[in-house]
This record gives sequence, C-alpha cells and structure tokens, in this order.
Amino acid sequence: MRNMLNAVHTLVLAGVLVVPGTAATQDRNAAAQGDSTALRRTVLAEREAIWRAWFTNDRAQLEILLPPHVIAINNGDSTWQDRTAVLTSAAQFARDGGKLISLAFPRTELQAWGDVAVLYSVFELEIEQGGKRTIQRGRATEIFHRRGGRWQNAGWHLDSGS
Repeated sequence: MRNMLNAVHTLVLAGVLVVPGTAATQDRNAAAQGDSTALRRTVLAEREAIWRAWFTNDRAQLEILLPPHVIAINNGDSTWQDRTAVLTSAAQFARDGGKLISLAFPRTELQAWGDVAVLYSVFELEIEQGGKRTIQRGRATEIFHRRGGRWQNAGWHLDSGS
C-alpha cells in the first residue's frame, strides 16, 4: 500500500505554470529519472503547450504532442475526435479568426504511474471570434503518456463542470 501511495503524486495548483524551453528540457530529463517535482513541472508544461498549440494552430507542436492514437471528447460535442479531427478543428479555429486571449488552470491534480500521468483540472479560458469575446470554464481529465522523452496528450475529456 505504501509503495502504491508513493507512486501517486497529487498537486494542487493555484495558477498557470509556464516552464521555459531550456528548463523544460532539464525537467524532462529529471522526470525520466523519477524526480516527482520535475515530473509535475514537465507534465504541466506539456499540458500548457498542447492547449496553446491548439488555439494557435501550431501544427508542428501539435504533431509532437499528440500521439497517433489520441482520443478527444470535447464539451458539447456528440462525436469523439481522433488525431486528424483534432488537427482539423485547430486549423478551423484559426481559419475562422479565433484567438486565445487567456488560459488558466486554477486547480490541477496529478496522478502518475511510470510513463502515464493523469491530470484532473479546472480550466478557464477566454477566446475571441468574430470580434466577440467568450469566457469558457469547465473541467478537464487528460491522459499523458511519456514517449521518446516527451509527455504526449493521449486523450482528454472536457465538460462544463455543471
């Protein structure tokens, strides 16, 4: 039981954590060696990167951080998205002139077991589309898998929190 508890890491985060590129590389290396603080920083930085990459349609970053087998369940959608659909939706958001104004994760809890990490988060974001700003809040459950030294977002489920 004690070993199982040691394998589970919980983090409550009061804001958004941004890790610069060089520090992120160092954190990825330390995380691969089992440093739980570095693991948290690295997974949270990769989570931040994937969200921002989607909203900016950064195709190169999305291709790095989304594994081929990703499954996405988005708030209000009746269909689930595979990698192609996720990439298409990011491109469509950008084509429609959508812009991310702000992104925050006021609460995040992390559980990790080896090369798998699960994030349970509350998110808040503001976007602009067609000159109109919209605030969205909800909950996210995300699964990350360490592959090739990077944490990739293998799947998520977003809901409104209601």
